[in-house]
Amino acid sequence: MPVIVNDYELTDADMEQELPAHQDAADAMKSAMTALVLRRVLLDEAQHLGLRLEDDDASVDALLQQEVKVPTPGRDECLRQYQAYPDRFKVGELAEASHILFQVTPGVDLDALRKHASVVLADLLENPAMFAECAKANSNCPSSEVGGSLGQITRGATVPEFEQAVFAAEPGRIIPKLVETRFGLHIILVGRKMDGNLLPFDDIESNIAKAMHQASHDHAMRQYLQLLVGRAKISGIDIQGADTPLVQ
Repeated sequence: MPVIVNDYELTDADMEQELPAHQDAADAMKSAMTALVLRRVLLDEAQHLGLRLEDDDASVDALLQQEVKVPTPGRDECLRQYQAYPDRFKVGELAEASHILFQVTPGVDLDALRKHASVVLADLLENPAMFAECAKANSNCPSSEVGGSLGQITRGATVPEFEQAVFAAEPGRIIPKLVETRFGLHIILVGRKMDGNLLPFDDIESNIAKAMHQASHDHAMRQYLQLLVGRAKISGIDIQGADTPLVQ
């Protein structure tokens, strides 16, 4: 079934050109087609507002610069962020961690995988000394060869869900629930932890401002894309409520 956006039919050539940029996505075809739909919607809006240029990228840039604007946060806003989330602004924070990864692969029965992982977790909570042996037998991570050990990890070294779970947990214990990331389901044993030092606010105020501005911009971008998609005539694909990739 062809995908048509405002009477424009997306072609196989369009897909062939876009697809390589989405090879890491869980569903590369859906991700590429969604990006093509959003790009067409943006180009149509640029045309409607008299911002259509010869170059498509320039047209999209001109549209977004005009329509998606967010203020730069002031010092007081940055300070509130700094005080509310001090753990984000520490250096030298370390945690020892080991894990057992139940990898999610295409076609896997996720319910069965989760049940199996839950059984292994329950067994380990009763007998933590079996962790290394269970990791060697069950983990789909190369760390299984060393009993699941990842050594010392720092903030930013792992995916956010894994990091949050590790640094929020008590040292010397297995986290009593499965931790889900894009790689799969994890059973995590947290070892020793080092608190680290809080960076002075004056040294990182500009970095906090940049991060807050980017987050606001991303949020505004998603809202704008959802607005345009809601107005457009789209057939052949359902992207309502889908995760809309940001257009650069």
